[in-house]
Amino acid sequence: RGRCHPLRSLRAPMVDEIPKREREVFLAQLAEQAERYDEMAEHMKVAVMSGEEPTAQERHLIAVAYKQAVGLRRASWSTVCAVEAEQEEAGNHLTTAAARKYRMQIENEIKTSCQTILSLLTDILIEGASTAEAKVDFYKAKGDYHRYIAVITDDRERTDQCKQARKAYEDGTAVAENSLPVTNTCRLGLALNHAVFHYEVMRSPTEAVRIGRKAFEDAVRELDNNGQDAGKDSALIMQLLRDNLTLWTSDAVDS
Repeated sequence: RGRCHPLRSLRAPMVDEIPKREREVFLAQLAEQAERYDEMAEHMKVAVMSGEEPTAQERHLIAVAYKQAVGLRRASWSTVCAVEAEQEEAGNHLTTAAARKYRMQIENEIKTSCQTILSLLTDILIEGASTAEAKVDFYKAKGDYHRYIAVITDDRERTDQCKQARKAYEDGTAVAENSLPVTNTCRLGLALNHAVFHYEVMRSPTEAVRIGRKAFEDAVRELDNNGQDAGKDSALIMQLLRDNLTLWTSDAVDS
């Protein structure tokens, strides 16, 4: 019981008989359940390259696949950076060099994953999005993956990645402000990530506060005027905005 059964003599449908795009989406869902996010990302990449616009569920699969694939490596990168700094401070030159080499390996993996999804976003997904929500989601993702590269790079490359991240967030904001209500989850999520970018990467708490406060106060005003409660997802993002604004406001005053 609970084991996979070997094929019996009765002919079963072959995997290759499933339409290719449908097969890739199914395998991506299966990979997600198995927590094999690199493979999940690869399956969604093939599905996206079929040229058909992703459904809302498929957009979610794309987001989960690359967020997890990159996010796990970003966590590893932070750990290795801390160890590298400890070894350097202790004067252990050989172990510092070993940790640095390992960090650079992880950085290359992060860049590869980010550049893959950025190519899909730029070449296919943003241009092909037929709804404002989809377009805003994709611009937010574009800003995020440029931001992730900026965090692990220096000098000219960092400057270029920051510039591209800012433009993606601003392009998404223009679409959101023209087409989505202020309480929309996609619009609020974009504002949150845009503000985080200015706080964490650009080291500009004042700009982070401006972006975050506008999004939060506009949403609160709209809800109060209509006598409504925010949906669960919107309420969660608004709470994150409020919590972050407390921190950012303090840092903005200090700066």
